[in-house]
Amino acid sequence: MAIYKMLANIIQYISEAAMRIFGPTDDAYPIIGVQPFTGDPYNKRTADIW
Repeated sequence: MAIYKMLANIIQYISEAAMRIFGPTDDAYPIIGVQPFTGDPYNKRTADIW
């Protein structure tokens, strides 16, 4: 009987991992898309002043 319980625990462990890997994402990050560049482009002439 202990072998069946151990086998059931192993199957449950593997199936929970597979459901987590292949299931839908549960991240709470907002979907914001691509953001436009708002900085200044690199200019070697002004960067070498210091």
